[in-house]
Amino acid sequence: MPPVRGIVITKPQAEQVAREWIDAFNRRDLDAMLSHYADNVEFTSPVIFELLGDPSGTIRGKEALRSYFEKGLAAYPNLRFELLHVLAGVDSVCIFYRSVHRGGLGAEVMVLNPQGQVARLMVHYGTGFLEG
Repeated sequence: MPPVRGIVITKPQAEQVAREWIDAFNRRDLDAMLSHYADNVEFTSPVIFELLGDPSGTIRGKEALRSYFEKGLAAYPNLRFELLHVLAGVDSVCIFYRSVHRGGLGAEVMVLNPQGQVARLMVHYGTGFLEG
């Protein structure tokens, strides 16, 4: 994806980001997953608290994210995402999906850096995701 900064992401660009992101996760390809993130990524998710016990719910840096993803893939061997909808914004993409792992709904708000990598990510879950 071309560098972006202060630019409205087009619907086709947002859909490309979403498809590639979902595909990498569903293939459980750790390197492909991490290729979407900047080295200095800030990643916030309720699952960080659940999986790591970190009350901040935030991971900083690609190496910490790698470790988190490794633990997540091991803990959730059936994890898969079904893409439901994609929204485009200024320097950002929002991916709305259903998790096949728990059947719950999730949304990932991704703020992109000038190279088109995720610099900041905020994960949101609906009913059914974090229960059970």
